[in-house]
Amino acid sequence: MMKIFICPDCGWIRMVSRRKEVECFKCGRSQMRLTNLEFGKYTNMSEKERQDYADAWLYIHRKKEK
Repeated sequence: MMKIFICPDCGWIRMVSRRKEVECFKCGRSQMRLTNLEFGKYTNMSEKERQDYADAWLYIHRKKEK
């Protein structure tokens, strides 16, 4: 089963299959966070929709941390 992870620092999204420890290749963060986004939905999204999802995810989760 494919899983979608997002970097809580830069918003970069990465797909993995079996890994639980997922590092960000864009900013170097050692652990990304698992999203609730399903693989099928992610693959059907355009680049703009993916960026909008990442922006919204960062906005929501950064608010919770404060």
